[in-house]
Amino acid sequence: MFQFLKRDSAAPAPDEVKASAAGAVIAFQSGGRAVWSPRDAVSLTRSGFAANPVGFRAVRLISEAAAALPLVLQDHERRFQSHPVLALLARPNAMQGRAALLEAIYGQILLTGNAYIEAVAEAGLPVELHVLRSDRMSLIPGADGWPVAYDYAVGGKAHRFTLGQGPSSICHIKSFHPQDDHYGLSPLQAAATAIDVHNAASHWSKALLDNAARPSGAIVYRGADGQAAMSQDQYDRLLAEMESQHQGARNAGRPMLLEGGLDWKPMGFSPSDMEFQKTKEAAAREIAMAFGVPPMMLGIPGDATYANYQEANRAFYRLTVLPLAARVTGALAAWISDFTNETIDLRPDLDLIPALSAEREAQWRRIGEAGFLTDAEKRALLGLPSLEVGDE
Repeated sequence: MFQFLKRDSAAPAPDEVKASAAGAVIAFQSGGRAVWSPRDAVSLTRSGFAANPVGFRAVRLISEAAAALPLVLQDHERRFQSHPVLALLARPNAMQGRAALLEAIYGQILLTGNAYIEAVAEAGLPVELHVLRSDRMSLIPGADGWPVAYDYAVGGKAHRFTLGQGPSSICHIKSFHPQDDHYGLSPLQAAATAIDVHNAASHWSKALLDNAARPSGAIVYRGADGQAAMSQDQYDRLLAEMESQHQGARNAGRPMLLEGGLDWKPMGFSPSDMEFQKTKEAAAREIAMAFGVPPMMLGIPGDATYANYQEANRAFYRLTVLPLAARVTGALAAWISDFTNETIDLRPDLDLIPALSAEREAQWRRIGEAGFLTDAEKRALLGLPSLEVGDE
């Protein structure tokens, strides 16, 4: 706390060092540049997810909510209560269940913009599904630009998944990227600048606590009896007294007795220092906005977009969770259909989502009271097949 008081009276004067006249200009230019974290998937995951509470909570909130959605499997005629595809999703491999598999898929898309699922199959329906890490996968384009293979590299070794005749053993689900034909754009990349600002503000606050970045006050020597400066003995005694009597939690609030022309001048935070907290909150809102999570759901102060938490939760499901889940389940259904040679539709069951219960109840009532619609038209408007299993 009081390291700034220490001095070395025996330290020799520095020798004169000659330097380039342009050195000051170069130092000023480089010192004024912002330092941003790398934008590769590994570095962004480390800084925006593993080391940032806002990014971590946003990814977990979306992936867990989407993985917990009830799913329905149907074709153009009926909705299935039991099906081999449902059994495969319920137990995709020996280490994961349905929720763990889907959470890994959603997490990879949110963190990297890409998700890769491997199918273990010889003929017919796959017997296992595995989510592969996106940062280890490389897409190999052909002469026409379409992918012909995927390379999965681990520890200097690589395995190639070749795409040829028949169903692909790799399902690649990617988010929209306007400037990349093969890889998706993740919310972490869009929020990278806000993540750097948020992390830098946290590091600044930590440094303030650890290193006394700004002292709470200053001891001013008035030079009593015409003395211009404190003697070495006086200085050492003052330093030892402050370290022993006024440093640490046990000495918090202890009054200070000053003598010999010493005066205490309190020092507070400047207005620019106080802006750090507002800057940090603004960066947190930008991170939440990039992921599509209402700031109210992350406990970020200063956001009054929604009237209450229930409306924010409904908007979260309607605008973020459901579009992501619909895209992933639709891609999985189309991919698995290549193995089974039957057209299936896998989608979230909107009727069993508590956050949308009020909307669905109003929709059911409105369609049910429409006497000019046939039963088949009503079922189509509600997203139901023409028949249920067991219907005559």
